[in-house]
Amino acid sequence: MSPTTAEPARGPSRRAITATAFAFLVTMMGTTLPTPLYSIYSAELAFSPLTVTVLFAVYAVGVVGALSLFGRLSDDVGRRPVLLVAAGLALLSAALFLLPPSLPLLVVARVVSGLGAGLMSGTGTAAVIDLFPAEKKAAAGTLAVAANTGGLALGTLLAGVLASAAPSPLTTPYAVHLVLCVVALVGLLAWAPAPAHLGRLRVRPHRLRVPASIRGAFARAVLAAGTGFAVTGVLTAVTALFLARELHLESHALAGSVVFLAFAGMAVGQLVARRMRPRVALPVGCAGLVLASAALATALAGATLVPLIVAATVLGVSGGLCLNAGIATTVEQVPPTQRGEVSSSFFAGLYLMLAVPAIGVGLLTSVVGLREAGLVFAAVVAALAAAVGTVEVVSARRAD
Repeated sequence: MSPTTAEPARGPSRRAITATAFAFLVTMMGTTLPTPLYSIYSAELAFSPLTVTVLFAVYAVGVVGALSLFGRLSDDVGRRPVLLVAAGLALLSAALFLLPPSLPLLVVARVVSGLGAGLMSGTGTAAVIDLFPAEKKAAAGTLAVAANTGGLALGTLLAGVLASAAPSPLTTPYAVHLVLCVVALVGLLAWAPAPAHLGRLRVRPHRLRVPASIRGAFARAVLAAGTGFAVTGVLTAVTALFLARELHLESHALAGSVVFLAFAGMAVGQLVARRMRPRVALPVGCAGLVLASAALATALAGATLVPLIVAATVLGVSGGLCLNAGIATTVEQVPPTQRGEVSSSFFAGLYLMLAVPAIGVGLLTSVVGLREAGLVFAAVVAALAAAVGTVEVVSARRAD
C-alpha cells in the first residue's frame, strides 16, 4: 500500500463516502452544464456548429492534460489534496462562466472545467474504491461510476430546466453550481480521510502506464467504453443545435433532458452490470451501442424526435455496461499503489475518444451538413462497437 494514501477502512465510512461521492458528482456536473445552452451561445455569439463542437470538446484537453501531468499525483500525495484541488477548479470554472460570455473566456472556462474533471475522474474513482473493504470493491466501482455519470446527467438536466425557467439562462445554472462546489469543498475538508503521510509533489509529463497483466483487457475496455463516450460526446455537442435547427424545438429543458437520458442510462447500466460477469457485460454493451447508432441514424435521416430519445436511452444503458465492465477488469484488478495511475489511464483514453469524434463531426458538418455528418459518424461507431464486441467474445472463449 502507498504510504501517502489513507489507511483503508475496515468498513465504509458513510460520511467520507458521501463527501467523496458528492464532490465527484458536483465536479462532473460542471462539464455538462453548458450542454443545453449551446444553442443560446450559438445565437448570441454567432457560433457555427464547428465552433460549438470544438467548445464542447476542448474541455477534454484539460482532462487529458490533467491525467497526463497528474495521473499518479493521488498515489504520491494522497487522495484528499487532489480531490480538493479538483473541486476548487470546478468552482473556478463556474465563476468564469458567470462573467460576460466570449469565445476565449468560454474556452478557458471549459479547459479549467476539464482540468478539474481530469483530476476527479482518476482520483475520485480510486478514492471511492479505497473507502470500501476488499469484499465490496464491486459496489465501490459502481458507486464511483454512478457519481461520475450521475454528475454528467444532473448537470445537463439542471442547466436545461433552469435555462427554461429562470430569467437569466446563461448565469443561473452556473450560480447554482458554484454554491454546490462550495458545499462539496466543505464536505471534503470535514470528512475526506487525510493521507497518512504527505509524499513529494511531482509535476511532470509522463506516460501513463498499465501493468502488463491487464493490457489486453485494458485495450478492449477503453475501446468499448470509449465508443460509448464517443457517441455520447457527439450527442451532447449537437443535440441542442439539432433540436433547434432541424426540428425547430427551442426548449432548453428538452435539450437537457435528451442528454440527461444518456447519462442517467449509464447509471442504470451500472446496476445491470453488477448482475453480470464483466466478460458478458462488455459484448452485450457493444451490441447495444450498435442498436443506439442505428436509432441515432434513424433520427438524423428522418429528422424525428422519438428515435433520438430511443438512441439516447439505449446508448446510456449500453455505455454503462461497458464502463462498469471496463473498470471491473482494469482499475479493480490492480493494487492501491497503481490504482490512481490505471484509473487515470483509463479515463484519458475515454476522453480522447469523446473529444476527437465530436470535433470530427463538427468539421464534417461544415462540409456536408449536420445530419449527413451524423450519419457517417453513426456508421463508423456501429462498425467499431461490433468489432470490439466480437473480439471480446473470442477472447472470453479462449480464456475459458
